[in-house]
Amino acid sequence: MNIHLQNGTIKLENPPYFIAGGAVGGQKESEGPLCDFLDEFSSDGRFDRDTWEKAESEMQKHALYFALNRANLDKVDFIFSGDLLNQCTASAFAHRESNTSYVGLYGACSTFVEGLCLSSVFLSSQSAEHTAISASSHFCSAERQYRYPLNYGGQRPPTAQWTVTGAGAVIMGRERGIARATHVNFGKIVDMGIKDANNMGAAMAPAAFETINAIFKDTNTKPNDYDLIVTGDLGFLGKKLLCDLFKKEENIEIPNIIDCGEEIFSKSAQDVHSGASGAGCSACVFSRFILEQIKDGRWKKVLFAGTGALLSPLSTQQGESIPCICHGIVIEV
Repeated sequence: MNIHLQNGTIKLENPPYFIAGGAVGGQKESEGPLCDFLDEFSSDGRFDRDTWEKAESEMQKHALYFALNRANLDKVDFIFSGDLLNQCTASAFAHRESNTSYVGLYGACSTFVEGLCLSSVFLSSQSAEHTAISASSHFCSAERQYRYPLNYGGQRPPTAQWTVTGAGAVIMGRERGIARATHVNFGKIVDMGIKDANNMGAAMAPAAFETINAIFKDTNTKPNDYDLIVTGDLGFLGKKLLCDLFKKEENIEIPNIIDCGEEIFSKSAQDVHSGASGAGCSACVFSRFILEQIKDGRWKKVLFAGTGALLSPLSTQQGESIPCICHGIVIEV
């Protein structure tokens, strides 16, 4: 039986394995520092489809294809998947012909880690042999849904983040693989009253603090017990605020932290303001870059925390504050 610890962390009795991953992206992603960790990219962001939304579904299909191919599998028992579109249609349309049990998820930018956590619980309880986890986002579809038409040309404030055009997929299973998921934490909603939809990092940092701190306390660990702590996607500002919160509240320094929103684009060479965001951001970065560094022995123990802003265009227009969430997973070789 999995053990539920005091601050919400679940210790997995039969820790499942990460087996393989795949990632695809758009033109901007192919020009970033992690371009070598993309299996495929589309120069026009369309992936041979006639709408941005269809292109996003195609990205998920391709990412899952590469992950399955690396895992030497044709099929899995469950697919956990999500995106940013209304009713998560990018994911549903991507997998509608898979003939596989499907769990549609929405956690905004935390969706991918939410899927990893759910998958880990399923596998640990022996409810499945193999699972797939995927997530995607598309700059053009997200801009159309959440902000303005692309041809509007509105100014982006310095705190704004750039939605990643990309998708990532990971295969997990009960057999031996790259590394194991030993603990998961499904975060609690945190709302600090921030209403600026162009400052997601500030809104999400407190949620990241709550979940990461809960994992530290439940597992009796501190930052230096991990080779790496990964967040996604706080961006440059949000990551700084998270580190400031740990220093203020717990007197803890976190020197070994990176953020997916910082890693996928170049701050100096690409104009992305406060970094990247989108459900596809952490999915792309983890599915190839992080997983392969673990496989190569660079990192043996990683804490991966995915953050999400649970807003909608309507809630923003009605002046609501932004409720946020963070899910966390501990990965050990």
